[in-house]
Amino acid sequence: MPGQDDMSGTELRRQLAETARELGARGLNRGASGNSSVRCAGGFLITPSGVAAHLVTPESLVFVTMDGKAQGELKPSSEWRMHRDIYAARADAGAVIHTHSDNATALACLERPIPPFHYMVAMAGGSLIDCAPYARFGTAELSEAMLKGLGSRRATLLAHHGMICYDQDLPAALALAEEVEGLARQYLLACSAGRPKSLSDAQMAAVLKAFATYGQPQEA
Repeated sequence: MPGQDDMSGTELRRQLAETARELGARGLNRGASGNSSVRCAGGFLITPSGVAAHLVTPESLVFVTMDGKAQGELKPSSEWRMHRDIYAARADAGAVIHTHSDNATALACLERPIPPFHYMVAMAGGSLIDCAPYARFGTAELSEAMLKGLGSRRATLLAHHGMICYDQDLPAALALAEEVEGLARQYLLACSAGRPKSLSDAQMAAVLKAFATYGQPQEA
């Protein structure tokens, strides 16, 4: 996994605990809602179940193998299946973030996707951010619905629940989570003033092509 193999377990734990606290500080999660993880050798590290973000420490993180076995004194997040299934299905996934952020969750409760009303929707890897069907938290059914909602993209809303996204590492996943929440807020604001128009498939395809070479080149 790019950017992961050369990192020590100690550094990954530090980064994940910091990310969990940052999600709370930025208002993307509150209390013990939501969860985050990072891929590592043999499985992934994930935030513990029922622990508020500001109380998450490197030592409280839980290692889970790819066959779902948790190691340590604390229980992993009840949503560990969604994280495991993303890592199993997406070789490019280095980190996963699940939030209950207000605006993304509001749209999810309406069972509405985020359409291509703004070109930045393409940041999630497609021409829209879909909304996966409802299933109870912590279930295999939710994980299956989530994968359908993702399709070939890196983010999806979860009906009556929240949002989940992944990217190559924790900083990128955090940036995407914040971008999706911002887009959800902008879409709701636009809807309050009228019916937002969508960009065409051709226009979004051009944006996706441009994003492929956007930003600074990655270090080898």
